[in-house]
Amino acid sequence: MGQTISTHRYPKSRSTAQRGHVPEKEGSTIALSRRSVIAGIALLPVAQIAQAALSPYALVPSGTTVSFSFNLSGVAQTGTMPIQSANIRIDTNRLQNSRVDVVMNVAKARTKLPFAQMPMLSPSVLDAARFPTIRFVSTKIQLGPGGRISNGASITGNVTVRGVTRPITLQANLYRQSGSDVKDLDRLFIHLKGALNRHDFGASGYPDLVQDTVGLNIRAEILRQT
Repeated sequence: MGQTISTHRYPKSRSTAQRGHVPEKEGSTIALSRRSVIAGIALLPVAQIAQAALSPYALVPSGTTVSFSFNLSGVAQTGTMPIQSANIRIDTNRLQNSRVDVVMNVAKARTKLPFAQMPMLSPSVLDAARFPTIRFVSTKIQLGPGGRISNGASITGNVTVRGVTRPITLQANLYRQSGSDVKDLDRLFIHLKGALNRHDFGASGYPDLVQDTVGLNIRAEILRQT
């Protein structure tokens, strides 16, 4: 049986979930070699099925925002960082098998405070000249109690900042468009939230002015590719 994806009025708060299918010894060297070949042939269809179940999705730039937040001298500040590339593959029958690989453009990161722009990109913080990108690669998806990527679901992966790779876990929500048919999974919406400690990645500049924690708030609209 397929799994379910909630409906969503995007980017407003989530509407009431609707249930729907998504869609889920002597001569041992020779003997071992033969067994390996047979095993490989036997597993090939399974691998092909697994790959076929992963549907590629593309980002919709106008519906996608990567926001970050930080505290500067006791005042909450926000900024954005554009996505440079994204490889998103969703298994609509077994959502936990879905995969995400996203690269963000550090050099084009922006804050609402013009004077904070250069310090943020400087060698003591993001060091954009040497490390122009930040990359996130998923390693595990934990479904929520309802078997969906919502209401307590999470996505864990490795994030690379300034050449340093650390694990990170984000709250995850995946929605269908509100009012869409339960089988219409061509357009989906993603919302991820979490935080990281900038000192874990060596982005330790201006410790007297900027707090350690950087919040992450990611909203994305994706379209299934044919």
